[in-house]
Amino acid sequence: MYFILFITVILTAVVLVVGAYVVAKLVGPRSYNPVKGQPFECGIPTRGTSWLPMHVGYYLFAILFLMFDIETVFLYPWAVAVKQFGPMALCSIGFFLLVLVFGLAYAWRKGALEWK
Repeated sequence: MYFILFITVILTAVVLVVGAYVVAKLVGPRSYNPVKGQPFECGIPTRGTSWLPMHVGYYLFAILFLMFDIETVFLYPWAVAVKQFGPMALCSIGFFLLVLVFGLAYAWRKGALEWK
């Protein structure tokens, strides 16, 4: 029973995605201008190449920020429902924060938070 439901959901998703793609190709505009492919910033043409290498520290810092930012979002529902669950909720959030602190200490020790 659940397998048939699963297959139906997957097939429906595939049909909807393919259908949206086909409709977009049939209805969408087809004009191409070489200027459309050029990168620009606020209407000002770029000087030189736009394919500049970025320092990997930016990506690492952004990933760490997103990781800790999103995990702190999980603290809000816990804070709202902490009275209902009692001491077990406190223990579980303590473990959660301990894992976060260990992750931050590991990133700090590896030098991921330093700009070099």
